[in-house]
Amino acid sequence: MNRKLPKTIRRNYPRPLRIAILGSRGYPYVYSGYETFIQEVAPRLVSRGHQVTVYCHRSLFKDRPSYVSGVNLVYLPSIEKKVLSQLSHSFVSTLHVLFQKIDIVLYVNSANGPMGLFTFLINKKTAINVDGLEWLRPKWKGLGAKYFRFASYLSTKFFNVVITDSERMADIYKSEFNCPSITIAYGANIGYSSKPELINKLRLTANDYYLVVGRLVPDNNADLIVRGFVRSDSKRKLVILGDVPYKDKYAESVRSTTDERVLFPGYVRDQNLLRELYCNSYVYIHGHEFGGTNPALLKALGYGCCVLALDTQFNREVLEGEKYGVYFSKNEESIVKMLGQVDLNESIVIQKKNIARERITSNYTWGKITSQYEELFRSMVDSSN
Repeated sequence: MNRKLPKTIRRNYPRPLRIAILGSRGYPYVYSGYETFIQEVAPRLVSRGHQVTVYCHRSLFKDRPSYVSGVNLVYLPSIEKKVLSQLSHSFVSTLHVLFQKIDIVLYVNSANGPMGLFTFLINKKTAINVDGLEWLRPKWKGLGAKYFRFASYLSTKFFNVVITDSERMADIYKSEFNCPSITIAYGANIGYSSKPELINKLRLTANDYYLVVGRLVPDNNADLIVRGFVRSDSKRKLVILGDVPYKDKYAESVRSTTDERVLFPGYVRDQNLLRELYCNSYVYIHGHEFGGTNPALLKALGYGCCVLALDTQFNREVLEGEKYGVYFSKNEESIVKMLGQVDLNESIVIQKKNIARERITSNYTWGKITSQYEELFRSMVDSSN
């Protein structure tokens, strides 16, 4: 039996795309938002018939299968130094991808801006997800901040498409670099509590604690949140999930509080426990200052949390102003005041929890995000034909 499509149909039938993703630690390794993004989107693209290749840091993978969930994996070396690890891996990965039959190359992280020169020179269709304002983050001082801004500038010159994850970030790239961008947000999944007893291992009970999730770095403002909470009269606890994978004075100072209400469980890698910690929190406190659509904030909404967020343009965009969240300013007095308000007004907390998941289902599903990337990639390929 002839199973080939008629020529007239074949000409209009979209062929599978060959997509390469560079600039992360790899798949299915999960450490930051980039890896979570790849973990969610790559297999979805594969399920839609596309060929997806993800470049992985060889040193991070003890087992190195060629495929996971249909995603092709390439393991390449890197210089194992904090500053050079990702850039060296991106450079080697770029040299490799130049000689592959790939329709679209997607970089994540604006630090990879210089890599676009190579794909530009051989006219390979390339996009970059630039994420946040890395050059403003306190951890990148001096030369590091200058590099990130220069790399972000190069991203606007060498790549066919710049992807920002929020409208406010798109505005910044337009004003800073006079560069139009395509806005595709981050995504999240909907989740509900199914084993609330899991939080008992941390000596917690439902609705008896505030939750903070994020690395202990200055721009997440955990120190400010802790100081404000210590000054409050709350009878609840403050649970801070996250750390840094290296010795750090800032992280040590955050953990130095002697207030017994403040708990530091560190990283929680058990996703079931993490879900229960979100779902059973009284309020999720979000102190992230720089970046567009923050993964932890979306996850909190997807798990039905009431959100108390630092008042930034990015957080207001995700939370639609006052609709899905309440806010504190960047000072201890504001935190003390807002903790007092939500601590005593459980009706406000319940109302925010009841509508939180609506924000994800209406705008931030991974299915929608995948469709937007697929549509973008097809338009990039079509523009070259």
